[in-house]
Amino acid sequence: MTVEATTERVLRLLALLQRRPSWTSAELAAELRVTDRSVRRDVERLRALGYPVHATSGVGGGYQLGAGTRLPPLLLDDEEAIATAVSLRLASGETVAGAGEAALRALTKLDQVMPSRLRAEVRAVHGATETLVGPGVEIDAELLVTLARACRDAVRVRFRYAGRDGDERERTVEPVRMVTTGRRWYLMAWDVDRDDWRTFRLDRMREAVATTWRFRPREHPDPVAYVQRSVTGSPYRHLARVRVHAPPERVRELVPPQVGRVEDDRDGWCLLVVGGENLNWLAAHIAQLGFEAEVLEPPELREAAALLARRLAGMAGAG
Repeated sequence: MTVEATTERVLRLLALLQRRPSWTSAELAAELRVTDRSVRRDVERLRALGYPVHATSGVGGGYQLGAGTRLPPLLLDDEEAIATAVSLRLASGETVAGAGEAALRALTKLDQVMPSRLRAEVRAVHGATETLVGPGVEIDAELLVTLARACRDAVRVRFRYAGRDGDERERTVEPVRMVTTGRRWYLMAWDVDRDDWRTFRLDRMREAVATTWRFRPREHPDPVAYVQRSVTGSPYRHLARVRVHAPPERVRELVPPQVGRVEDDRDGWCLLVVGGENLNWLAAHIAQLGFEAEVLEPPELREAAALLARRLAGMAGAG
C-alpha cells in the first residue's frame, strides 16, 4: 500500500473519531474496510502526530478521541468548515462574553487555510447577512462549554440557581439541550430533585460543575418547543390565548418565538399564545398585529381590549 493511501486512510480514521464520542474497533474496521490490526496501527500513527486517542477494553470498549495537553489540528469537511466560519463571524459580535476577539483570531486562521471555493461561499453568506443586536444577557463562554459537554456526554450537572424570587438553591440536573432565543440562553434538563423536566436560564446559573455521574438518556419533549412553551407562558402573570385571522407563518414573522407561540388552527385562522404582566399591554400589542382577533382567554383581556377601543375612539375624536 502506498504512503498516499495510508495517509488518506489515517485522515478518514481521524474524521470518524471526530464524528462521535466512541467507536469499537470492529466498527472502525468496517468503515475503513481494513482489519482490526490495521486500525490499531493507524491509531498509533495518530497518537504519534499528537492526537490523544484513548482505548478501553471489555464490553462496550473501543476508541475515543480525548483531550490532550495541546490542541491538534482539526479535520473539517466542506459543510463543517462553512458552518464554523459563519458561526465564528456571529460570535465575533460579542454575543458571548469575551468571545469576540478570540472568534476573530480563529476566523482569521480558518480563512487563511480554507480553499478559495469555500472562502467565496462563506464571504457570500457574510455579505448577505446583517446582525441586529438587541438588549441581551451576556453568558460566560466557559459555562456554555461545560453544559455543551454535559449534554453530549450525558453526565449530570450541579449548579446554584437563582429563582424569580432571588433565592439561590442548588440544583442537580440531567441536561438535554441548550436553546437560545437570540436574547437569552436556556437549558432544558431533567430536574433530579423535582423528578420532572425544567427550563433554566443560563444567566441565573452559578458555579456550574459537570459531575462524573453518567445517566441513561430518557425520552424527552422537543427541546425547542418545550423551552418556547416555558418562556412564553410560565414567567408571566397573565397568559392569553387568542385566535388570529391570518396564516400562522405571517403571525410568526411579527411575533418573536421568545414572546409568543403560534399554532395552526382552521379556516385561515391561527392560535396565538402569549404572556404578559399587564393586560392593557397585551391588548395593545395584539391589536398592533393588524389582524382580526378573537380573545379566548382570559376574559379580563376582552375587558382590556374594550377599554383600549374606547380610549382610541376618544383620541380619534369619535363621539
